[in-house]
This record gives sequence, structure tokens and C-alpha cells, in this order.
Amino acid sequence: MRKINRTIDEKYKACPIRNVIEKFGDKWSLLVLYHLNERGTMRFNDLGRDMSDCSQKMLSQTLKRLEQIGLVARQVYPEVPPRVEYSITELGQSLMPHVIGLMEWATQNFENIVRNEGDL
Repeated sequence: MRKINRTIDEKYKACPIRNVIEKFGDKWSLLVLYHLNERGTMRFNDLGRDMSDCSQKMLSQTLKRLEQIGLVARQVYPEVPPRVEYSITELGQSLMPHVIGLMEWATQNFENIVRNEGDL
């Protein structure tokens, strides 16, 4: 049994779909990308106001992860007080048609999903 599990794990570790989606498939990443795509360059507090139900800690972690994988750029200005701005990168923009399609699908199917979930 252990050998079978190890083989399955090894197979999925090499799966580009799983490995890429797990980088931004959390609760907040797609919404951050959407806001940056729609509004352009934004400061942390502006994003926080747009996503008021996301804690500052979670927003900070999400932005760091998106920056790390190249979907968001962070620009620090040498001012007092410090000013930091976030923008979507070219790679992030290339993802947006798919994100918008998923958002449209979610909006169209939300009621059915909630209704089906209630049947469980």
C-alpha cells in the first residue's frame, strides 16, 4: 500500500496543473488579482478597503505569495513615510481572461451550487 501511495504522490508532484493552481487557488488570490487588474496600481490600504472581509495579515500573505510567483509586482518608494504600491504583472494579466471566465461562471451558477451543497 505504501508503494502505491508513493507512486501516486510522485505522479502528482510533477503535475503542472495541480502545482500551479495551488499557488493562487486560495480564497483571496483571485480577488486580489481582479482588483489590481480592474483598478490598476494600488496601495495596501486601498486593497484592504476593497476587500474589507480579508484581514490585513491574510492580505499581506496573499500579496507576498503572488509577488513571489510573479503575478504581482511590489514597488517601494524611498519616502517618509514609506510608500508601497502593488500592480498586476504581464504574467498576471495573462491569467485574467481565465479568472474573469471563472468569476462569470461562479456568478451564473452560485444558486445551484449552494442549493446542491444543502442537499449533502
